[in-house]
Amino acid sequence: MVLKGAKRPFFVNRAAFTRARFIIGFLAVPVLLYLVYVISPYAQAFSIATTDWRGVNAEPGFVGLANFRRLLDDNVFWTAVRHNGLLLILMPLGTLVIALFFAFLLHAGHTGGAGGVSGVRGARFYRVVFFFPQVLAVAIVAVLFQQVFRPDESGMLNAPLMALGLEPVGFLSDPGIAFWSILGVLVWQAVGFYVVLFSAGMASIPRDLYEAAQIDGATRGRLFFRVTLPLLWDTVQVGWIYLGIAALDVFAIVWVMTAEHGGPDHSTTVMAAEIYRNAFQYFKFGYASAMGVVLFFFTVAFAVVALRLSRRERVEF
Repeated sequence: MVLKGAKRPFFVNRAAFTRARFIIGFLAVPVLLYLVYVISPYAQAFSIATTDWRGVNAEPGFVGLANFRRLLDDNVFWTAVRHNGLLLILMPLGTLVIALFFAFLLHAGHTGGAGGVSGVRGARFYRVVFFFPQVLAVAIVAVLFQQVFRPDESGMLNAPLMALGLEPVGFLSDPGIAFWSILGVLVWQAVGFYVVLFSAGMASIPRDLYEAAQIDGATRGRLFFRVTLPLLWDTVQVGWIYLGIAALDVFAIVWVMTAEHGGPDHSTTVMAAEIYRNAFQYFKFGYASAMGVVLFFFTVAFAVVALRLSRRERVEF
């Protein structure tokens, strides 16, 4: 018993000091690495964005917010922002809807005669097939779909059309179609991973819940919307945020697949492509850094808004 006002025993303070020293020593190296390799590049980008640095001059001149004011009148940049905005909405939406549909079919797509539910036959094989695009490098996916979209008889999609006597479709050469072709490739590349992710989440849902819902007369659609989706919502929320960030950071597919690296006529360009173009083709590193700062704040703002809008009470089972 320690009287009020009396000093705590020395060994208690010593134990607390030892524990704090252990925690600090354990975290010091990771925190230092994070500061050097993550925070420091961000700080340097913010600093370069206020200069006219061209990548070769030793002493860049300070221009303040001139680069950001220039962005306001850059039509190509705002075209790229609009494309990223469309991808931010359509890519996560399309990917998650398709992935949830296939994952539900693989996990609970078959309704048994005795009121039970089970996955389709060969579900494990289908999961492996769906996951195949994830083992391909992004550049390989881009080159692969360049061949798929070729506007001649060697193109996988145009060859049947031309065999029927129809005109070939310029999937990557028509400004009105090129963006949607890129969107389709991005969804195709991402959907397999989320099929596997959602299948794993659905496997943790007790089958008793499905059987009880079926006894109450729930159809397959009600099983999905009233049982599966609420219990899988946390996983869907994380997937939405990851896909949204990926949509804002699209670069390799656009740069490798399209003519003029974002063409034709800037119809497929995105912010990451304009950052690279201005930095490494036009040698406007200060201006490119200003674009990078804008992209950074767009990404952070999206993550915050997505977390706020999708927040809800956790469902326990």
